[in-house]
Amino acid sequence: MAGHSKKTAREIATAVLNRFDKKRRYAAVILKDLLQQTDQTQRATDLLFGTIRNRTAIDKVIAEFSGRPLERIQPKLLNIIRVASFELIYCPQTPEYSIVNEAVNTAKALARKKQIGFVNAVLRQITRHIQNRQVPLSQADPKKILPQTLSTGCQFDTDILADPQASPADYFSLAFSLPQWLITDWLNEFGAEQVRQICFASNRRPSIYIRTNTLKTTTQQLAEKFHTAEVDCEIVPLDTPRESSTIRLKSPKAIAELPGFKEGLFTVQDITAALPVRLLNPQPGWTILDLCAAPGTKTTQLAELTEDSAKIIATDIDTERLKSVNENTTRLGITCVNILQYEQIRNSKFDCVLLDAPCSNTGVLAKRIEVRYRVNPKAVKELAKTQTRLLADAAEMLKPRGRICYSTCSIQNPENSRLIKDFLQKNSGFELESERFTLPSAEEFDHDGGYVAIITRK
Repeated sequence: MAGHSKKTAREIATAVLNRFDKKRRYAAVILKDLLQQTDQTQRATDLLFGTIRNRTAIDKVIAEFSGRPLERIQPKLLNIIRVASFELIYCPQTPEYSIVNEAVNTAKALARKKQIGFVNAVLRQITRHIQNRQVPLSQADPKKILPQTLSTGCQFDTDILADPQASPADYFSLAFSLPQWLITDWLNEFGAEQVRQICFASNRRPSIYIRTNTLKTTTQQLAEKFHTAEVDCEIVPLDTPRESSTIRLKSPKAIAELPGFKEGLFTVQDITAALPVRLLNPQPGWTILDLCAAPGTKTTQLAELTEDSAKIIATDIDTERLKSVNENTTRLGITCVNILQYEQIRNSKFDCVLLDAPCSNTGVLAKRIEVRYRVNPKAVKELAKTQTRLLADAAEMLKPRGRICYSTCSIQNPENSRLIKDFLQKNSGFELESERFTLPSAEEFDHDGGYVAIITRK
């Protein structure tokens, strides 16, 4: 980009929103194309993802104070206003004047004088109605405050939200920009206090956790390597039989630029995503099938925990995505994984099948930011059918006394314990060895939600 000055984080976030369709395209893919145009890559990412995560709430505020339905605001101007509103409401440390000024400057590149005036007027209206940009949630009327963190929110001078006591589904749905049917499901299943925790976790800015490649180094050595390179991090205590191989990065950095990445010393993996294989506790010498292996995060974990001396077959219905399994095993220096087409394994038998099933992703809404606008009850039903079919396939390929490790990153019952119960009722030759259900959390070591069941053939 010689000769051009770099763009601001706000301009990049707005540019991505202009090309983004919440039903179809993935924001991260568009962002990747544009990031080299700015020096503020982390900030552009935060602004973009924050705006998409909180979009329903932001749109409500804009509609409320602009005095105009959103359909009547030109899309490009609307996106400038959205990013600025996100900052006004959710980034209280950024000064108000600089947010409004820069939004006006961004509009100047796009719009006519009258439209620039409109952007300015709407944002000044919003700031007028904000009473306090950061106030303890415990001290404010919940109808007037949009939550930012577990303990703080942005307070308005008028009611923005429904009464959480009288209409909890309306309240949570708008406060956290989540679909109402999903909130209703959760309220029936978990009750209001847990739903509140799930909502905060679904809207958190997720920590980055990495799993040490124990074939090449120890967690302690890797943490020291990071500290030497001035990467702030900490080792995470875990409650499974083996010692922790998980490190949390405290300063966000591009993963591929971290020390040890190219040498294959680690893989990015959330705490909850690491649980299924840990609970399975695979042993050297086992023959293991990873049925839905792409991109290979759990495949490589199986290899690491078996000291690269199990016989692991990785397959996936999506042949294109199997390439990433190959890239990951190569980078990590793993030799015991064989990548095969789905058709090639039909008649084999295994000690163990890992089925990390395609799912609705409702446990990972903080990371998969578009899911909240795409998932629907019909999709959950369809996915449960696919999961049931895959579980039957896995059962076919199991040796006597073999085990299936079934996992999802969903927190919907029909994809988890209910599905396993149904399977066990229809297949008396199997029994449940253990199951673990995890709700997402925004607490100290924040993590995603998910489910895992270990089923044994009798």
